[in-house]
Amino acid sequence: MENIKVVQYGCGKMSVYIMRYVMENEGQIVGAIDINPEIIGKDISEVIGCEKTGTIIKNVEEAEQLLKEAKPDICIITTMSLMNDCKDALLLCAKLGINAITTCEEAFYPFNSSPALTEEIDRLAKENNCTITGSGYQDAFWGNLITTIAGASQKITKIKGSSSYNVEDYGIALAKAHGAGLTKEDFDKEVAAADNISEEERTKLINNGEFLPSYMWNVNGWLCDKLGLTVISQTQKCIPTFHDKDINSSTLNMVVKAGTCTGMKAIVTTTTKEGITFETECIGKVYSEDDYDCNNWEVIGEPTTNLTIARPQTVELTCATIVNRIPDVIKAKPGFVPTSQMGELKKYIKR
Repeated sequence: MENIKVVQYGCGKMSVYIMRYVMENEGQIVGAIDINPEIIGKDISEVIGCEKTGTIIKNVEEAEQLLKEAKPDICIITTMSLMNDCKDALLLCAKLGINAITTCEEAFYPFNSSPALTEEIDRLAKENNCTITGSGYQDAFWGNLITTIAGASQKITKIKGSSSYNVEDYGIALAKAHGAGLTKEDFDKEVAAADNISEEERTKLINNGEFLPSYMWNVNGWLCDKLGLTVISQTQKCIPTFHDKDINSSTLNMVVKAGTCTGMKAIVTTTTKEGITFETECIGKVYSEDDYDCNNWEVIGEPTTNLTIARPQTVELTCATIVNRIPDVIKAKPGFVPTSQMGELKKYIKR
């Protein structure tokens, strides 16, 4: 990554690690963009906690001008979780011919949830000879680790996965998307109701770019793509989570009362033409003092293999994965290319 020029688009919690990791790997932060007036105009050192760099955080309204002037090798986008919420940044990079990698969870494999927008970005990126992709924690811990185990299996009938994470670590947009702080009634109306629909209605929402996928929706698509499987059907169900005691949320700036939703469990079931079924769930919530991140997977068949990773440092792993994927993105073919088509994830090591 030596001398690779990077623009950081979104200077919130994730960027604290990402920008430092880029610099520690001898990349250059040549620009930074955000919408928060409290940090716009400040040196990125005030976000990272390092010596002054001379790189000043610019308003998102200046994004196009900054990208044109900085001419980065890649733009790292760490803003929101859904394609529609990140489309301005992704389309801008595609239009300007600038490679981009994003922590947007839907961007991990958006072909099965936002096909029209993904095709638009793909077309622009191909026209302007750049690569757009999504990556993060799921690239390693919900993706490559699982397909590696599958590669050591003789027969597979089912793949089951469950992963939990603290929404406090990722910012207010993600916490709200998980229903944290809602009453049960509001959760049913605002979150769960979106899944109580027919296959025809879901397909219509997907084609119109109005579907709200849980993280595992896109992960299952990525896994099927990586394993060469043909999806027959896919459904999801969102279930609220609760705690029997009040929990303070600094991200939501509120006390999540006992009986109020702390977040949700999203369960995705995928069937394939090849006979392999996926049952995956992600649990995102405001943690109590007893909760911790955990990642559990089971590849069922001959043999059956279990994988459990307790207390992974999810934020740091997400950020390191993004940085380590940068050389792969720069080398990849033009278009919107999922990391399922970029080979195995590797640690960048200076030679």
